[in-house]
Amino acid sequence: MIAIMSKTSRKPAKAAAIDIGISDKDRAAIATGLSRLLADTYTLYLTTHNFHWNVTGPMFNTLHAMFMAQYTELWNAVDPIAERIRALDHVAPGSYAQFKALSSLPDAPQEPPRALEMVALLARGHEAVARTARALFPVVDKADDQPSADLLTQRLDVHEKTAWMLRALLKD
Repeated sequence: MIAIMSKTSRKPAKAAAIDIGISDKDRAAIATGLSRLLADTYTLYLTTHNFHWNVTGPMFNTLHAMFMAQYTELWNAVDPIAERIRALDHVAPGSYAQFKALSSLPDAPQEPPRALEMVALLARGHEAVARTARALFPVVDKADDQPSADLLTQRLDVHEKTAWMLRALLKD
């Protein structure tokens, strides 16, 4: 807690309790769900970056560039998720151990898979992140938390669209 000096005395003033119109219980539930979304997003970011580095084969140029665009988008998504958790007055997870415990996604394979298996794994990853985001909507709606709902809607749009584009690469 940051000590703020009171204007009338030299004693530190207490920081004001958060009062944004969302109960402590609901803020905690939303922050927990957003922490799972953050962990899923970071895990998918790391896997996508791994595949960008390690893709080979006839589709190398296409997949290398596509994976870079995808991991860049994921990297840019983690900060707004973490900042929303902080705005709800909770601590955002930020360690690999925390992300592993919170994420619904498996870690990247030890050995790089073939190019189309990378595509399939990433499609499933984006679908999993979409499920994580969608599962939080009832809590966010109940709390009337529009900023979190907006964040979830934006993430769902990205993950569902990316999963569709990846699945399209796997069609005959």
